[in-house]
Amino acid sequence: MSGWWIAFQGIVAREVLRFVHQRERFLGALVRPLVWLFVFAAGFRAALGIAIIPPYETYIPYETYIVPGLIGMIQLFNGMQGSLSMVYDREMGSMRILLTSPLPRGFLLLARLLGGVVVSVLQVAAFLLIVRLYGIDLPAWAPLTVLPALLLNGLMLGALGMVLASTIRQLENFAGVMNFVVFPLFFLSSALYPLYRMEEAGPLLWWLCSLNPFTHGVELIRFAMYGQVDGQALAVVAGATLLFAALAVRGYSPARGMGSRAPSAAG
Repeated sequence: MSGWWIAFQGIVAREVLRFVHQRERFLGALVRPLVWLFVFAAGFRAALGIAIIPPYETYIPYETYIVPGLIGMIQLFNGMQGSLSMVYDREMGSMRILLTSPLPRGFLLLARLLGGVVVSVLQVAAFLLIVRLYGIDLPAWAPLTVLPALLLNGLMLGALGMVLASTIRQLENFAGVMNFVVFPLFFLSSALYPLYRMEEAGPLLWWLCSLNPFTHGVELIRFAMYGQVDGQALAVVAGATLLFAALAVRGYSPARGMGSRAPSAAG
């Protein structure tokens, strides 16, 4: 067990140190949500009134509504950044070497995944500090009650990123993944507007948003910030996390994923 713990610490510490030494990555993670908060929210405030919907007990400003969605944005892009890192590691050989260790493949991927989740939580903590300084009214206990939701949502999005990394063969293909995966996940969700607004726009759009696991991740965060649990969102996020994790482990099997490139490299 000591060997497992040492390996786990090393993998997680590597991800955190990489994040600490990449200041541009930290600033980039904050620029996207802050632009939405400071610029777009000001324009949408008058056009998009928010009715009283759970977990809110009164009418709220639009800026308050989108904070959970912007937190989800941070974790979503962090998960995709993690998948880009996995592709890079595969090209450079470090992940292939890591996966040849005697430790179970699933354990190694889980450690890598948890390292990415820790990084996303650090990014969210910095964002919440800026939100408070900006004057948005949030419960005082929100940073504590939201932590379990951040961990679970981060695991789901990180596992999804690993699934994508197991299918991407070249770094050049990552831009296409961003266009066809990340943006639909974000915009077809409740991150920027409530689902009842989507239903008013059309039943098909509401149906797509309801099936989007990122929608349930955002709602899990939204309710957790107010000390509540959305049972449906919890079930969907937990189920999606298990599914994506299983697919990621399968994708990185010796006969698939990274291992499939070994013959061509030898040739």
